[in-house]
Amino acid sequence: MSIVLPTINGQPVEIKPSKIIALGLNYLEHIKESQSVNVQNFTDAIPTEPVLFPKTPNVLIGPGDPILLPSFLDDYGFDNCRTDYEAELAIILKDRIKNIDKKDALLHVLGFTCFNDVSQRNLQRTDKSGWFRGKSLDTFGPIGPVIVTPEEIGDPQNLDICCRLNGKIVQQSNTRQMIFKIPELIAYISRNFTMEPGDIIITGTPSGVGPIKHGDQVEVEIEKIGKLLNPVQNESL
Repeated sequence: MSIVLPTINGQPVEIKPSKIIALGLNYLEHIKESQSVNVQNFTDAIPTEPVLFPKTPNVLIGPGDPILLPSFLDDYGFDNCRTDYEAELAIILKDRIKNIDKKDALLHVLGFTCFNDVSQRNLQRTDKSGWFRGKSLDTFGPIGPVIVTPEEIGDPQNLDICCRLNGKIVQQSNTRQMIFKIPELIAYISRNFTMEPGDIIITGTPSGVGPIKHGDQVEVEIEKIGKLLNPVQNESL
């Protein structure tokens, strides 16, 4: 699965990740809302090392593409079928890395962009394997609108981030509130996995996550990057 995104200068870049590594529980205020999210292994304990989980490349969609709520979820008869938005900063890597030092981490970054880590909570709560399926359904990874290089972004650890649902702000924070900072995350992940060009790291979401439904419009905005807007639709059979 690949996706083409422009740089801020308009040059198109094809991103074809072999994997997407996501961070859970990386903002303290999000950890505090663990009871309302109510999924496996989501507690109010502050993690001592980064909490990693995968999203598969089939999730990727671009700006304006619809987030599809799968029709098969109706078969389960969930009392409260809940799929959530999660605004996040995404890192796109430019080369192959393994066991890098955090002081060199940003040298390996192609750029930064917005990401919506769409999450199906019922599956996260009930699947014996954990979060995998609920995070990796088709269209559950809107990304864009542009790629901003490290030189253009300045300090990626000081960017305002927010999410709007139907025009109303529902998440608002700054990337300086991350528990584990970007260089540390890249270095930690590279110790565990060989990362390839185009691979994506998503860095966790602030507090305020909540459900989406058919007809909604979800907008992720990050300072110096722009706005990622996607409609929400029920999947048609």
